[in-house]
Amino acid sequence: MITVYGVTALTFMMAMYALERRGNGYVGAFAVGCALSSGYGFASGAWPFGVVEGIWTFVALLRFVAGRSRGSRSS
Repeated sequence: MITVYGVTALTFMMAMYALERRGNGYVGAFAVGCALSSGYGFASGAWPFGVVEGIWTFVALLRFVAGRSRGSRSS
């Protein structure tokens, strides 16, 4: 079951990454996907993956907040 969760989380994360240029909401969704992938990494025992995805979550959240403060779509 953990494998299904991991595949789903990673697929969602990559889809949101591919759609980021469509709007800042996708950047926020990418951050959620990174957090889900981080959780998968820790749950599956691959803690380095969990740590790296945790860092990506933080980076994506910073980008999301910066995009909201600009109030514009990324181009």
